[in-house]
Amino acid sequence: MAYYITQSICVGCGACEGACPVTAISPDSDKYKIDPVACTDCSACAEVCPVSAITKK
Repeated sequence: MAYYITQSICVGCGACEGACPVTAISPDSDKYKIDPVACTDCSACAEVCPVSAITKK
């Protein structure tokens, strides 16, 4: 089960993108998105998100 970013909470800081070991996170206009196929469910992104916008789907 992959993680996902709640767009209404995301502040677009990019901390999650840098924390992802498999580059499953990419910019999506002024926010970020997670590729559920590439996500390895490691939780690294959720641990660094300053606004808790990343949760399990």
